[in-house]
Amino acid sequence: MNRLTRYTLALLAAATLLTAATAQAQTYPNKVVRYIITDAAGAGTDVLGRIIAEGLTNLYGQQVIVENKPGAGGNLGADIAAHAPADGYTMLQIATTHAVNATLYKSLGYDLVRDFIPIAQIASGPSIMVVPASSPAKTVGEFVKYAKSKPGELTYASAGSGTCSFLAGELFRRQTGIEMTHVPYKGGPPAVTAVMSGEVSAYFAPLSAVMQQIGQGRLRSLGVTTPQRLSFLPDQPTLNEGGVNGYQFSCWYGLMVPAKTPPAVVETIHASLLKVLATPTVQKKLTDLGYISVGDKPEVFGAHIKAQIDAIRPIARDLPQPQ
Repeated sequence: MNRLTRYTLALLAAATLLTAATAQAQTYPNKVVRYIITDAAGAGTDVLGRIIAEGLTNLYGQQVIVENKPGAGGNLGADIAAHAPADGYTMLQIATTHAVNATLYKSLGYDLVRDFIPIAQIASGPSIMVVPASSPAKTVGEFVKYAKSKPGELTYASAGSGTCSFLAGELFRRQTGIEMTHVPYKGGPPAVTAVMSGEVSAYFAPLSAVMQQIGQGRLRSLGVTTPQRLSFLPDQPTLNEGGVNGYQFSCWYGLMVPAKTPPAVVETIHASLLKVLATPTVQKKLTDLGYISVGDKPEVFGAHIKAQIDAIRPIARDLPQPQ
C-alpha cells in the first residue's frame, strides 16, 4: 500500500467517523438518559438535579432519569460516571465538593479534569452567616470583635469537613484572622439545630436551609456571602458591607459528561441545558431554593473547575486524609 492510498483511507475513515457522530447528534437522545447525582435523595443538590432532569425530559420528549449514587463524599457516583460509555446517555452533576475531593484524596478512581467534559455550570448557591438568636453579635463586625475578645472560644458548624459550609467558614476565619474552632456535623440539619440551640457560635448555611428559622426569630442572620446584595433578598447585607472586605463565597453546581463524548452531542446537551435554565418555571424554582442560575460555556466552566481546585488546595491540605 503506497502513501497516497494510506492517506486516502485515513481521510475516508475520518469522514466516516464525522458522519457517524453527526448522525448520532441528530438522533440524540433516542433512549433513556441517566442523570447521576452524588447525594442522597432529598438533599439540596438532589432537588436541584431533579429540576434540571425534569426540564430536559420535557425538552427531549425522552426520559432523563435521576440516579442517586451517594457515598465516599461524592466519589462513588463520579467514578461510575467516569467509566460509563461516552455517548451522552450518562450525565454527572458535580458540585464544589468534587473540587475538594480532587485535592483531598491521594488516590481516586477518576480524574475530574481528565475523565470528563464540562457542559456548563448550572447554578451557584450563596450562603448566609447565621448565629444563635441569643448571640451578643448583632452584626458581622460585632461578631469579629467578640471573637477576638475570646480567642479560641468560638466555634462554627459545618455539614462535614470539605463541605461548602466548612469552606465558607474556614475562608471567613482566615480572612478575619479570628481563632474559631470548626465543629463538623453529619449533614446540614444537625448543624442548623446546633446553631439554634447555641451549641455552636455560627454557621454558614445554604439559604434555603435557614430562611424560615431566620423569619421565625430562631436564628439571626449577619450577612450573605455574595459580593453584592441578592436581588431576591435585598434586606440582607453582605459580609463585605459588615467589614470583611473582599469576602465572597458560593457553592457551585454543574453538569459534565464522560470524556470522549462526541463534540456534536456535547453541543446538543449544552444547548438543551441553557434552554432549560432559561425557562421561567425553572428560574422561579431555583430562586425559591436560593440558587442563582448560571449557564456558561463549556470552556468557561472547565476553567472554573481548574481554578477552584487550585484555590481549594491550600485549605484541603489542613484537612485529615479520608479513610
